[in-house]
Amino acid sequence: MVMEITDQSFAAEVLKSDKPVLVDFWAPWCGPCRMVAPIIDKLSTKYEGKFKFCKLNVDENKTTAAQYRVMSIPTLLFFKSGQVADMVVGAVPESALSQKIDQLLQK
Repeated sequence: MVMEITDQSFAAEVLKSDKPVLVDFWAPWCGPCRMVAPIIDKLSTKYEGKFKFCKLNVDENKTTAAQYRVMSIPTLLFFKSGQVADMVVGAVPESALSQKIDQLLQK
């Protein structure tokens, strides 16, 4: 399951999470974001219970997007223990995201 988060819920859901978290910085008008969304949905099912998946609409939550210097979307930030552990900008294949998730789960 992919959770919609906001500037207000970001710290509780991402920074204080006991699991690694992927945050998808997106917007409804973004074509590549729409390409990545079904991949993230699929991965959220595959890694359920081990990894957390969140979406943050950059149009509605500018503070968090600015804080992490999100310049283009989709930007996917991978958090572990409240810190950015990895990053992907743009639409990438499922295999590339799975590889990054697996690497974070092994650390």
